Amino acid sequence: MEVLYGICGGVDVHKKILVVCLRSGRKTEIREFGTTTRELLECGEWLQKGGCQMVAMESTGSYWKPLYNVLEAMDMKAIVVNAQHMKAVPGRKTDVKDAEWIADLLQHGLLKASYIPKRDQRELRELVRYRKSLVEDKGRELNRLQKMLEGGNIKLSGTVSEIDGKSARNILAKIVEGEKIDEKVYDEMYAKKEIAHNLKGTREQILDDLNGILSPVQRRMMKELLAHLDELNQHIRNLDDEIDSSMKPDEKAACKAVEDIPGIGASSAQAIISVIGTDMSRFPTEKHISKWAGVCPGDNESAKKRKSCKTTKGNKVLRTTLVTCAHAAVKVKDSFFSAQFSRICVHRGAKKAYMAVAHSLLIAIYHILSTGEVFKDLGSNYYNQFNKERKAESLLKKLKSLGYEVSVATVEASA
Repeated sequence: MEVLYGICGGVDVHKKILVVCLRSGRKTEIREFGTTTRELLECGEWLQKGGCQMVAMESTGSYWKPLYNVLEAMDMKAIVVNAQHMKAVPGRKTDVKDAEWIADLLQHGLLKASYIPKRDQRELRELVRYRKSLVEDKGRELNRLQKMLEGGNIKLSGTVSEIDGKSARNILAKIVEGEKIDEKVYDEMYAKKEIAHNLKGTREQILDDLNGILSPVQRRMMKELLAHLDELNQHIRNLDDEIDSSMKPDEKAACKAVEDIPGIGASSAQAIISVIGTDMSRFPTEKHISKWAGVCPGDNESAKKRKSCKTTKGNKVLRTTLVTCAHAAVKVKDSFFSAQFSRICVHRGAKKAYMAVAHSLLIAIYHILSTGEVFKDLGSNYYNQFNKERKAESLLKKLKSLGYEVSVATVEASA
């Protein structure tokens, strides 16, 4: 086999130790290092003195990140590789053999590097991921609040659209203090505009829904829960400001362009750009980025027959963000995504339809970022432009089966 690197290194990464193999031609040298910063710097200096041209390591949890950062700071070329792409034979596996195997594969160019963005984009991605985690924590706390209210027979969710909205929080503040919301209290709050005028129920219905029974312990728990929600909201706002200040001008412009797509808001656009960046040259085609994101079907072909196959694993943040945006995009009537969802949902179910819409969203994002074009919706009538004769014949058969006789006349479209 052709030798791609004359001198290269393979690293078997663990939590406490690194087993490093420096391969020069057919000669190998094995050394072990710890994972403290001092020892990582020693590892980098040893590889530099050995004339190492490229270093490969497994993507083991988050343990590869400190070593990658050190090598990056020392201007050494390094790649991170999916462990599934280079598994050794079971029963013949040791740390030393793993490091030698990685170095051997790297030397002959048999390893596929994972996409590792630059440091500033990695830091932006960390901010976005942490904000996503806090938003998920907030959702769990709201579910606990709803469960607590139902336990006290307070039907707040049937009265307001959001139990964390302004009207709901003003009502909950009265309940936590042990004050009963009767007609007088309701009228005072309504006059002070602490309660919105467009709530779901009537005045009498709202008073009945809020007439529950909470014990002192339940009110105390609810008070702590509301305080926690306020803290989470403040942390999320702080992260929003930090993310906005950390984004470069080209990233902000890319977010604005992506927000033109139905279903994608500001926070979702930031999450998408933080993962894929603005340079689409690293993805040769739309198929590559779709495969990398895990929003397209896998390959399962046998005897020239293509069978149904699940989507592959991809970037978790990007995949979940796209699916969330797909749920919002299909609600935009007279749009291509709504028509696509309706078309696929009938035959394959809602889940596959949402994934197909997420796939289409990513394709649109790819072309916007790669060509600089402005998003243009194809419209809900897009699919009706194809196979018109077959569709007309199918509709005529359905009418005939219902007992109707229909004569067909072609109408030319007006200019």
